[in-house]
Amino acid sequence: MSLELEKVSILKQGSTIFDPVNLVIKPGEIATIMGPSRCGKSTLLSAVSGSLDAVFTLKGSIFLYGRDMLTLPMEKRNIGILFQDDLLFPHMDIGSNLAFAIKEKTSRAQRNTLIDKALKTAGLKGFEKRDPSSLSGGQKARISLLRSLLAKPSALLLDEPFSKLDQTLKAKIRPFVFSQIKKMNIPALLVTHDPMDCPEGGVILNLNKEKG
Repeated sequence: MSLELEKVSILKQGSTIFDPVNLVIKPGEIATIMGPSRCGKSTLLSAVSGSLDAVFTLKGSIFLYGRDMLTLPMEKRNIGILFQDDLLFPHMDIGSNLAFAIKEKTSRAQRNTLIDKALKTAGLKGFEKRDPSSLSGGQKARISLLRSLLAKPSALLLDEPFSKLDQTLKAKIRPFVFSQIKKMNIPALLVTHDPMDCPEGGVILNLNKEKG
């Protein structure tokens, strides 16, 4: 019961952009992909999520809890993504931003309870009516994570999620993000340039350009 990448490689114009990747991430674990700029880190996340651009060719296999992800479109994979930009809807208050992620069949009362509980977990109780523009960078980062998790993903991808935070905020937000992933007990794949972002004890894979 994990996220598995088996001999995954990506080609552009017939040329492989990095060595084949073999990785097994168990529920509650966070694996980290590192490497220089433009080595294909975010492209690998796109392959996992199902949003790989048509200019690339994917080889290998990707399984989530034993299910072949390559047979499914992006919207059927149930894989959440957390980017470096918060991507909150500026015309919606925080409660509405969070509600957007919750399944439509959920009643209004249940939805409000989920939102209240999530905000309390993040230390943001009472923020439902706040405008996104009024939030600090750290608060926006927490809201973005909450929105990703309220969708109840089976796995989570994190694409440089801390890169726009200063070191003080990073030190506060990283433990919160990692603790929520462990609490949800889902596999997560993190892309970063910063070694300090890597969770303690997690697998670290350096993405390298294939030789020759």
